[in-house]
Amino acid sequence: MIVDLEELDTAARIAAGALDLDDDGAEAGVLVRRLARPPAGRVGFRLVDDRGHGVLFGSVSDRDSRLGHVELLAVREQARRRGVGSELLAAAEERLRGLGCERVRIGGNPPCYAWPGIDVRYTGAICLAKRAGYDLENTAWNMTADLRRAGDDAERDEQRLAGSGVKVVDGGPDTVEWVRNIWGDGWAWEVGQSIGRDGAGCYVAVRDGEILGFAAYGANRPSWFGPMGTAPAAEGLGVGRVLLRRCLADQRANRHDTAQIGWAGPIAFYSKAVGARIERIFWIYGKAL
Repeated sequence: MIVDLEELDTAARIAAGALDLDDDGAEAGVLVRRLARPPAGRVGFRLVDDRGHGVLFGSVSDRDSRLGHVELLAVREQARRRGVGSELLAAAEERLRGLGCERVRIGGNPPCYAWPGIDVRYTGAICLAKRAGYDLENTAWNMTADLRRAGDDAERDEQRLAGSGVKVVDGGPDTVEWVRNIWGDGWAWEVGQSIGRDGAGCYVAVRDGEILGFAAYGANRPSWFGPMGTAPAAEGLGVGRVLLRRCLADQRANRHDTAQIGWAGPIAFYSKAVGARIERIFWIYGKAL
């Protein structure tokens, strides 16, 4: 029997026991609490089977009220192949149908999300999606930055910028509005979540009081970097490279050995700037309701 979930600790325990890739299990508590505090106005729900074997978070898209998302689906290993995941998924589809959705996607509902889609290494989840009639819609990826790499020229890059009058400072409320005006509400929400919170941060590059670029980390998960952007007028100055390295240095100081660059792009920039590599591949599945 599938019921509504009120107790987030229950969701965290289930997710911690079910998620075994990279930092997924270790960050399960942070993850479920972040999904439970999305941007204002989001319509969502949390489901659990009455034996406490599996949990599902679902929501209506912030951008299209006809689209629903299955944001998190986790089943304890010892309870798999017993129909728990199928029951949760069917219940979520019914709930989304009742909320007016015409299509459902297994994947993130940005800007507050767990993953872009299903990590291909969670093979059981892919099998579940295919059995339930979902089709592959898209592919996304994260890049991994090894934080143990020293980045010897980082300080030199900052000095070069300083020589041209560019300073790197902590982001504040004005950063949120600046990001909103250029990149929209989604990134602005993530930046707002990165400012003034433990395990998160945001830096901006400024010259003569004008913001030239920003970079943030920890908005959704402590080990994830992003978003980052440079004003069109400042492209080519090397601002993004410096801001990226500032954030990664913080994450290293917070005892992370690696950082995930979520929903990454441009690939060539991150590869050249910090030697990041494509590592987590996500398949995004969807079907009509």
